[in-house]
Amino acid sequence: MNSKKYRKVAVGGTFDKFHDGHKKLLSTAFEIGNEIEIGVTSDAFGGLKGDIDSCKERMSNLKSFFGDKSNFIVIPLEDPYGTTIYDADFDAIVVSEETEPTAVEINEIRISKGMKPLDIVVVSFVLAYDGNPISSTRIRRGEISKNGNFIR
Repeated sequence: MNSKKYRKVAVGGTFDKFHDGHKKLLSTAFEIGNEIEIGVTSDAFGGLKGDIDSCKERMSNLKSFFGDKSNFIVIPLEDPYGTTIYDADFDAIVVSEETEPTAVEINEIRISKGMKPLDIVVVSFVLAYDGNPISSTRIRRGEISKNGNFIR
């Protein structure tokens, strides 16, 4: 018997400075889905956030983290929606609290195209030692480590 809730799940992000928040987001996708499509912002699209690691490096980090799994693909994202607005096979999307509005937009687009909306699974932030969310921006600034600890 299959214990997974969804057949095909989307999850996307920049995944720069791969940290505990990313791990929680992605682990949730693997817990609920049989097939996982991980979209990683391209250098052009992700570069809008500032100085980030290359798309190739960020995709490699993800593949390394999930090296023991074979039920996923990693693709570059050129926009906020990826293949979710074209591929009717998706059942769900896993997002952070910050990116939930994008998932709502994806569903609006899907409905306008006659596609079924995705179930939206919102994963809460992983908090750093100071009670604020772990983020790549904070890590780049040198405020916290990838697991949310204070950097001395």
